[in-house]
Amino acid sequence: MDRFEIEGEEVLDGTAKPSGNSAHVIVPKRWRGADVKVVRVSNPDPDE
Repeated sequence: MDRFEIEGEEVLDGTAKPSGNSAHVIVPKRWRGADVKVVRVSNPDPDE
């Protein structure tokens, strides 16, 4: 696993959920319009 150092304002833990042919992660409404970064920290489950 690689290590990343990111400076920011807030951190959330979540799970990428199926969305059509893609996946999405829900963040708080107050984050709308903010720049965000998403880091995958595990391998996807092939059964999903």
